[in-house]
Amino acid sequence: MPQTTFNVNVEELEKKILLILRILRDSPEPIGARLISRGMLERGVILSERAVRYHLKLMDDRGLTRFIGRHDGRTITEQGLAELNNARVRDKIGLSISRIEILAFRTALDLDKRQGVLPINVSFFPRKLFKKALEAMKPAFDAGLCVSELVASADEGARLGELVIPAGCVGFATVCSVVLNGIFLKSGVPTDSKFSGILQLKNGLPLRFVELIQYSGSSLDPSEIFIRGRMTSVCQAAKGVEGNVLANFREVPAPARKIVDGLIASLRNAGIGGVVSIGESGEPICEVPIDTNRFGMILYGGLNPVACAHERGIEVENRAMSTVIEYRELQNFSELCKNI
Repeated sequence: MPQTTFNVNVEELEKKILLILRILRDSPEPIGARLISRGMLERGVILSERAVRYHLKLMDDRGLTRFIGRHDGRTITEQGLAELNNARVRDKIGLSISRIEILAFRTALDLDKRQGVLPINVSFFPRKLFKKALEAMKPAFDAGLCVSELVASADEGARLGELVIPAGCVGFATVCSVVLNGIFLKSGVPTDSKFSGILQLKNGLPLRFVELIQYSGSSLDPSEIFIRGRMTSVCQAAKGVEGNVLANFREVPAPARKIVDGLIASLRNAGIGGVVSIGESGEPICEVPIDTNRFGMILYGGLNPVACAHERGIEVENRAMSTVIEYRELQNFSELCKNI
């Protein structure tokens, strides 16, 4: 049989290789062409299993990946990690906004029946510190500094959505604010995700953004950056005094206001909130200017409770905007604490 060839230019080939490397890096275990192909599809790139295997062979030859076995798949090498770190800037820019759009599209939640899938953030806590982490996160949930009190957890080797929990860790899922983008999208309401930032609260009321990162200019979820940089004081805000929390900013067309109000009420009935403030058409909100014929929305970041635990010195690794999960797999935070 004649050998199959794949006609791609060098630039397209490099982009696909970088995406495969990111998928391998984010997986706690070796994976094969089928899972890689599925992961690429979730990121908006269509590549068959056969084509993935072709790319993997090229990557093996370059020392970027290592073949573990037919059933185990491949893992990324140190050289592959270095290649990611040295990737061209233009290949890193905009990944965050793309992730928002993909997760919004994947959201398929029936708010009346309370079934379907919705986007989540996943955090990995060392098993021995998980109970302590739950105690540290409780004030943030009690104060409503979250998108939802619905959460999920899983032990090592199990999955939260499509993420496998690494050895020695417990996975903890929080509802991501992108769920609003998804619900709005399915109702025909376009949402412009502008930026994520640090919102200053005083006596429970929003004052202004003191830091911000535009989604279109970041390859990481900004919340991960703010948490790592110890830029939050969620514990203080949870006490009702002045503090800095994770928040996101959206813009919505003004004619959709009535629809949005109805959707927010339906979300709230399903245990999903996170709306800090909604502005009027064309008027600034928390010192952020708004385009004419649009109104602004400020949403709490889903990782605020996790930031609270991090502020208490608890080790955590976050995967913000990482996957989707079935609504039925979630439970109230207080119920999880009782079970633990």
